[in-house]
Amino acid sequence: MKIDYTELYTDYLISGNGYATATGLSSLMEGDVSHDQITRFLSKQKYDSRDLWKQVKSTVREIESDDACLIFDDTIQEKKWTKESDIMCWHFDHTVGKSVRGINMLNALYYSNEVSIPVAFEIVSKPVQFSDIKTRKVKRASEVTKNELMRDMIKVAINNKLKFRYILMDTWFSAKENFEFITKHEKHFIAALKSNRLFATSLEDKHNGEFIRVSELELSDKQSIRGYVKGYDNEVVIVRRIFTNKDGSTGVLNLICSDTDLDGDAISTIYEKRWKVEEFHKSLKHNVDLAKSPTKTIRTQSNHIYLSVLSFFKLECLKIKHKINHFALRSKLLIKANQIAFAELQYLKSA
Repeated sequence: MKIDYTELYTDYLISGNGYATATGLSSLMEGDVSHDQITRFLSKQKYDSRDLWKQVKSTVREIESDDACLIFDDTIQEKKWTKESDIMCWHFDHTVGKSVRGINMLNALYYSNEVSIPVAFEIVSKPVQFSDIKTRKVKRASEVTKNELMRDMIKVAINNKLKFRYILMDTWFSAKENFEFITKHEKHFIAALKSNRLFATSLEDKHNGEFIRVSELELSDKQSIRGYVKGYDNEVVIVRRIFTNKDGSTGVLNLICSDTDLDGDAISTIYEKRWKVEEFHKSLKHNVDLAKSPTKTIRTQSNHIYLSVLSFFKLECLKIKHKINHFALRSKLLIKANQIAFAELQYLKSA
């Protein structure tokens, strides 16, 4: 019998609890598939975004729309005890404000008609090693930046004839080169903007060099203003978002949008869809064992990540079919597994 190892491994990630190991999968299959067969599958060829697109393309075509969003964000999965390599190394994690050791991946999530589908991913590699002048410690660097990776991923999405209008991103990607690249390809961007960026409220002020900090703009929640960000030629819309944090403090988010036909309400509503990429990252970590693999080589680690992303896609398809979110689906599987274990225990007790 020919075995579809991709189907087998992704089902294992979705249904499993604990670490995802070749031995564990072999035991689950009661030895019908050996540990070595799983290991060879993970080692045989390198899977990447092209393989992911082949898997998701038909579903994307069913739900895509001209007003869809392509959302970019990166995530870091800390793995303290895994041997260091080009992809398993130190990365700065802005969520905790320090460098952590693990894997950093940049994701492109397509969101249309209430469905989230990963259409591309890139694992950040740091093959360049150098000695830090101050600390004398050996450090690593990438040959390309995450901004360059994002632009390449956008180009691939366009070449794949993916329908979308807006690209959503955080402050990390709010660079002039990205803005120019996106509008050059006749797409629009909505991005978070750092408060120290300089802004001119008119073309005359721009020409006269009269800029003020974005933080100095007197805007209420969802209020917008048109003008020019220093360093970028085209007119944009700035929107202020004001919200209350869990601790009761007030938070401020400034958004920049290239679509000057939109008002503050519309821009805010569209940018709220960026939260879908946070849900994607959360589901990757908790529902499909992104970090729970003891793989040791770059090839097997990269392939496990690809299969985790593909497992998320399978969960999303199940969500569409059964109208149940990822965590509820996993909970349903866990309850079923516990019921079977409980019944087996009763049988063993009575035997």
